[in-house]
Amino acid sequence: MKRNLLAIAIPALLVAAGANASIEVWNKDGNKVDFYGRVKAANNITDRGQKGEGDDTNARLGMSGQTQITDGITGYGRWEYQADAGKDSDNEVRYAFAGLNFGDLGSFDYGRNDGVIKAITAYTDVLPQFGGDAANNDWHVLSARTKAVATYRNNNFFGLTDDLSFALQYADNGDNSNSTDRYKSLYSENKSREAWGANIQWNIFDTGLTAGAGYAQTSSSDHRHNTWTAGLKYDNNNLYLAANYFQSKLKSRLIQDGYVEKEGVLLPNIVGSSDVKIKGVELVAQYGFDLPVGRLTPSLAYVQHKQRIDSFYSNSEQEHYSADSSPLVKYVSLGATYDLNKNFSAIVEYKFNLLDRKDVGAAQNTKVQRNKHTNKPGTKDVLGVGLIYQF
Repeated sequence: MKRNLLAIAIPALLVAAGANASIEVWNKDGNKVDFYGRVKAANNITDRGQKGEGDDTNARLGMSGQTQITDGITGYGRWEYQADAGKDSDNEVRYAFAGLNFGDLGSFDYGRNDGVIKAITAYTDVLPQFGGDAANNDWHVLSARTKAVATYRNNNFFGLTDDLSFALQYADNGDNSNSTDRYKSLYSENKSREAWGANIQWNIFDTGLTAGAGYAQTSSSDHRHNTWTAGLKYDNNNLYLAANYFQSKLKSRLIQDGYVEKEGVLLPNIVGSSDVKIKGVELVAQYGFDLPVGRLTPSLAYVQHKQRIDSFYSNSEQEHYSADSSPLVKYVSLGATYDLNKNFSAIVEYKFNLLDRKDVGAAQNTKVQRNKHTNKPGTKDVLGVGLIYQF
C-alpha cells in the first residue's frame, strides 16, 4: 500500500521511495543515524464476512545508519518493525539488512529486504489505503519483502549516467513465493526456496517518465516458478500516472490423491500435474493540488489479476485434461490523500469490488461463508478511512 513515506536518506537504499520526515539523532565523524516512524489509525468498512474488514491500525518504527569507511566506501544498515493493533493483530520485522556502498561501483547488502520485482510493481503501489496487490503478493517470485536476500544495486550504471539503474538479487532459501507450492520437492517440509532475479529502470531524460522491467525465478527443478513484470510511471508537474503488467507461471505442480505404500513406506500418490499462470494489470492516476493548508491528492486506479490452471489427471481408467480461468482481484479504486503537512495526513478510499461470486478471488476474499444462494462477502465494496502521523 502507498509509496513508502518512511524511506531513508541513504543513497544505497533506493529500493525505497524518496526520503520524507525523519529524526537525525547522530551525525559526527562520518557516522549518521536516523530514526523514523509512523502511526496509522484506519478502518476498512465492509461486509463482516469479508477479509480485511474492520480495524487496520498499526505502528512502525525504524532506524537507518551509515558510516564512512574510506573516501569511496560507506557502510549502511536499516531496521524497521511494525506492530498491528487491531483484532487478530500480528507483528513483523519488515526490514533488517546491512551492506556496503562502493560509489559508482554500486552497493551490496544482505538480510531481510524487498525483492527486486517489487521495485517495478511499486509503481502502482501508491493508493491511499488499498493497492499493493502485486507488490506485496507472496505468490509472485521476489515481489515482496523477503528474508535472506543478497542484493547488488547500481544506481548510475557505473557512473556513466544517472538515468539508468539495475539490481541483481539472490535469495538463499528465502524467497517469499507461493506458500502452498514452494516446496523444494514433494517430500520436503522446507517451505523456502532459492531464487534469483534482476531489474532495470530507465529515467527517460528529464521528462519525468520512468520505464522498468524485472524477472525472477526459483531454482527448483520440479516446481519451476517464474515472474516477470514491466511498468511505466510519469511523475511531473503534480501529475502521477503509472501502469504495470506482470505474469507469473508455476509449472508442473504435482497433484496428489492420498498415499500409497511402497516397501513399507507411505509415499504420495501422484495422479497428475497442473500448470498455474497469473496475469495482472494495474493502472493508477493521481494529481496533487496545493491548498492554503496542505496538499490534496485525488487518486483513481483499476486493478485486475486473473488466474488460469491447466490440469492433467491420469489413472488406470481414464485421462482427463481441464483448463480453468478466473479473476483473483478486480476492482476500481477512488480515493484521496490530504497531507496537512509533511507529518500528518488523512486518507479515504472506496474500492468498487468487481468480482463475481463465482470467481476464485471471491472465495479467497471470504472470511465467513454465508448462504450459498447469496453473494459471497468477497464481492463486497470497501470503504477505507484513516489518519496517519509520521516522523
